[in-house]
This record gives sequence, structure tokens and C-alpha cells, in this order.
Amino acid sequence: MEAALQPLSGAPLLGATAIDTGVEFALAAPNAQAVELCLFDTEGQTEVRRLQMPAAVDGVWQALLPGAAPGLVYGWRVHGPWNPAQGQRFNPHKLLLDPSAAAVLGEYGGQDIHLGHQA
Repeated sequence: MEAALQPLSGAPLLGATAIDTGVEFALAAPNAQAVELCLFDTEGQTEVRRLQMPAAVDGVWQALLPGAAPGLVYGWRVHGPWNPAQGQRFNPHKLLLDPSAAAVLGEYGGQDIHLGHQA
């Protein structure tokens, strides 16, 4: 797997899409200021890499990870304003699941660590 994300253009498929040259990632987050793609080990326990996504086009953050194969365990860290009155609760300290992911690894046990921002 190569080191850098490559910007994409065109209408993306949201989530992770395997193609011949790697995996395309796309996330709709029109109010985000930055998005990071976090890659994990095969058990989903240890973050092994964090990559800054190229700037969004029309509210969609999309890039190609060359050389990547299907089955990657990943999540998102999304940066932006904290303004609950406006419906904006960005918190890059929280790992987000991809709403377009084909599968989720592991189980949620209800721990407080998964709750939103504590003001």
C-alpha cells in the first residue's frame, strides 16, 4: 500500500469502494473543516495510520488510497465547529463509523467513552 491519498474528481460512491488500483474513500460532510481517514489493524484495535483527506468538493471528501485492498478496517475523524444550537457537534477526538460502510467490526458495549462531547 502506498503512502499518500490521491484526490479524486467526479461523482463518488460514498464509503469505501475497491477498484483495480486501490480503494476509493468518500464521505459527505459539507460543514466539516477537515477530515482524517484512520486505518486500523485487522482486529480494529490499534490505529496504524491516519491520513488527511484532500479538500472537499461540493461537500464530499474523496480520495484514492493506491495499493489498498478490500477489507480495510477504518473510521473517520471529522474536524469542524462545536455549535450544538446549529446542529454542529464536530469532535475529532471521537472516531466515527462510516454510515456507508458495508460492515462494522466489533461490538458496542455502551461504555461512556463512546458518548458525545462533554462540555
